[in-house]
Parts: sequence; C-alpha cells; structure tokens
Amino acid sequence: MSLFGDLAGEALSSALSGAGGGQSGMMGAALQMLNNHPGGIAGLAQAFEQNGLGGVAQSWIGNGENSPVSAQQLESVLGSDMLRSFAEKAGISPDLASGQLAQMLPGLVDKLTHNGEAPAEGTDLLSLGMKLFGGK
Repeated sequence: MSLFGDLAGEALSSALSGAGGGQSGMMGAALQMLNNHPGGIAGLAQAFEQNGLGGVAQSWIGNGENSPVSAQQLESVLGSDMLRSFAEKAGISPDLASGQLAQMLPGLVDKLTHNGEAPAEGTDLLSLGMKLFGGK
C-alpha cells in the first residue's frame, strides 16, 4: 500500500472514531449514502460507467492508484438530490457537498473494496466501514 493509502486509512479511521469533528459526520453520511445507493458500491460503479466515468470508479475498486473525481463529475453521476441528502446528513452546506465527497469517496471506496471487489449487494456498508476503520 502507498504512503497516501496508509494516510487515507488513518484519516478514515480517525474520522469514524469521532476525531476531527465534522469529518466523522461526513464519513458517516458517505457510508450511509453508499449503503443506500441502489446496488451499493457495484451500483455506484455502474452509475459512473453510464456517465462515461467507469474507469474512475473501477480504479477505486481495483488494486492500484485511485483516479480523482471532480465535484462536477460527481454531481453528474449522483445528482443534486443525493448530494443534498448527503449534505444534510453530514451537516454541511449543499454547496460544499460535492467537493467534500469528491475528496473523500475515492479513498473510502478503495478501503471498502480492499480485495479489489465490490462487497455483495445488501452488505451493510456502514457496519463494514465502522469495522474496517475502528469506529464505535
């Protein structure tokens, strides 16, 4: 694993365990969004594929470097309603939601798919995230 991957894992662990204030709210909201997305992480990857960004999502799921995603790309994939819901649950303004999620999502999906495969549909990603990152 790369230094960046190690640091991202530590940051995610810290966020889920409550350190970092608002970060824990955003992490929980991101996990909840993934958990509620139709098809889970595989469904999210399919949505990226349908928007011409399949390689981006696959880089997060597969082994290797994670491709970045812009706030605009994320908004085109997820839609404004999902981002508004994320913002509400995370306790941030809707204007910040896509940018914050664009920074967080590649590392989060990478950690949830550590073996290079998306968890099976129906997997409780919130619980999995808490378990992986040491959250309470």
